[in-house]
Amino acid sequence: MSKVKPAPLPPDTVIGGYRVVRKLSSGGFGVVYLAVDNQGQQVAVKEYLPSSLASRSPGDLLPHIEADKLSLYRLGLKSFFEEGRSLAQISHSSVVSVLNFFRENETVYMVMNYLEGATLQDFIITARELKKQKVFRESTIRSLFDEILRGLRIVHQHKMLHLDIKPANIFITDDNKAVMIDFGAAREVLSKEGNFIRPMYTPGFAAPEMYRRDTALGPWTDMYAIGACIYASMQGYPPNDAPQRLDKDRLSLALSRLRGVYSDNLIEVVEWCMAIDPLSRPQSAFALQKELSREGERRYTKLTVGEKVRLQLDNILLDTKKTARKATGFINKLK
Repeated sequence: MSKVKPAPLPPDTVIGGYRVVRKLSSGGFGVVYLAVDNQGQQVAVKEYLPSSLASRSPGDLLPHIEADKLSLYRLGLKSFFEEGRSLAQISHSSVVSVLNFFRENETVYMVMNYLEGATLQDFIITARELKKQKVFRESTIRSLFDEILRGLRIVHQHKMLHLDIKPANIFITDDNKAVMIDFGAAREVLSKEGNFIRPMYTPGFAAPEMYRRDTALGPWTDMYAIGACIYASMQGYPPNDAPQRLDKDRLSLALSRLRGVYSDNLIEVVEWCMAIDPLSRPQSAFALQKELSREGERRYTKLTVGEKVRLQLDNILLDTKKTARKATGFINKLK
């Protein structure tokens, strides 16, 4: 039986001088509300409330944390608070603006600019459903991630890592600005310190070292996620997650299907970012940004007849395996 998520704060609740209008979203680590300040200005307020550690009944303000989970809850709370303090010092159009952060109701709240628009994930799904050869034009991909990398350089200069870059955390505003949201410092702390059954990462976008406790994280960890986001913007789907790739890496095969559709350089950039070995990736946002700016050196390699045949056979094999899995699942339901 799945764990019931903590109840969100009801509309018109006042926290830190901000009045909650409604819940915008919720996830495994908290709830985001639309709220208004004393001047009536709309803001987004993120509440630290990890569903794996805390519960809350409808109408209550205080979360309930069991005694054996209290130390871990407080550890994540401290990390969330420090993240708010660090982000408040950053002023960049591609990094979500933190206006305020405060403790109340035995948790922490982070007040941010309220953004209107949609996530990159929303755009990918819409583009994918159109079933065109290209999910996005290459020029769009290059300019979008150049913008994101400019912001990420500032984040890294402040000795911070994002640690949860994915299409759902890249917000495209109505005035066409790309903004990184929902940083993952608290998630990372809880994942490393907590004894959870499942990792707290989004499959496909978390670097291999995030699944291990004994490996250092750094800018190269965020570079892996950027590469995975570019991959998703090309393919329309996320890449295989790191544990699958360690078992059997099909990244190069998947990217080979895009030869002739996207330039060799962009495909090589994705392979560079998503190298299993952290030392084989770009070591900084600037290094990757510089490579993405090389628009004058694009080459498009067309597939040979033999390669096309092999890819078709591979696709048939994959479809056969998918059909077999569906049939097995159907048969098991009948048992």
